[in-house]
Amino acid sequence: MGRGERARDDHRNFGSRIRETMSTMFVLGLTGSLGMGKSTTAKFFAEEGVPVHDADASVHKLYEGEAVPLIEAAFPGTTAGGKVDREKLAKQVLGNASAIKKLEAIVHPLVAEVRERFLREAEQSGAKVAVLDIPLLYETGGDARCDAVVVVSAPAEVQRARAFERPGMTEDKFTAILAKQMPDAEKRARADFVVDTSQGYGAAHQQVRDILARVAKMRGPAD
Repeated sequence: MGRGERARDDHRNFGSRIRETMSTMFVLGLTGSLGMGKSTTAKFFAEEGVPVHDADASVHKLYEGEAVPLIEAAFPGTTAGGKVDREKLAKQVLGNASAIKKLEAIVHPLVAEVRERFLREAEQSGAKVAVLDIPLLYETGGDARCDAVVVVSAPAEVQRARAFERPGMTEDKFTAILAKQMPDAEKRARADFVVDTSQGYGAAHQQVRDILARVAKMRGPAD
């Protein structure tokens, strides 16, 4: 489990990270590859009363709001009815590195603004812990914004079976998605905590409770 195993005995180190950020709120990054059960794990955190920021949901909202005129200006003909047409946009950017960079230059700052607003509001509400649910957390360097990272994982055969339960999933699509994601083994090695969903979601929910209990100890009695 790598850092995940060591996290249990590293409370002081985490405490210093919190103080360095001058924040009283512990920020947990949540990530996991396709079919690992990340979205369900995010719901478990929410059910425990923890504010959760869904990065994918934020992008969807931006593609129906603030980002629409900016994307239309940069990629004419990719919006309709006040929304970004993802298929049309994909045709213009996929396989085009400069187009992808142009799109990221538009979307990433907006996503970051939404994320920071979420964190401010969560802290102002008195939350002791907040979760940033970001699929490509490590790939985009988002872990630097977190006090610790939770990786949701399962054996490869379980991942594959779940992925192919999704509508429209094909072998090519599955391979393409995994190619964009850091290998699960590397994520696990870098994680502070690992939630194994292969034993059922009841067991996974208990792992979430255990993580929150450990985070409470990491934060220390002064918090």
